[in-house]
Amino acid sequence: MKIENPHNYTETPLHPQKIGVWCAISRRRIIGPLFFETSINAEELIQQFIALLQVDERNCWFQQDSANAHIAASTMVILQEFFGENVISKGLWPPRSPDLTSPDFFLWSYLNDTVYRSNPRDLKQLKMNITRAIQEVN
Repeated sequence: MKIENPHNYTETPLHPQKIGVWCAISRRRIIGPLFFETSINAEELIQQFIALLQVDERNCWFQQDSANAHIAASTMVILQEFFGENVISKGLWPPRSPDLTSPDFFLWSYLNDTVYRSNPRDLKQLKMNITRAIQEVN
């Protein structure tokens, strides 16, 4: 009869590892991905997005959903400073419009199917798979 040592224990994380991913879609390319492992700061994310825009992409329309962080006064100030009147946000367009929210209706399901095919084992591999899959979209 085998007796287990009651003083041995194995630590396991309470929650699985998670990562947030943000992308934008322009008429020419997917901008991003931007990764975040903690709570998202919408203002910081918008600043990172703007920094990724090429010079000829800076005169464009910016469309977003109506998540609370996205429509906070501080976030809207940043968006309106950069994009002026070219911001489509809460109340300006029907939510979940398939023609304007291509990340929701195309990109996330495509990435989910593609990224998990190779069964990534850690966050580093997951990020690499996401980045590679985004670069392969034409």
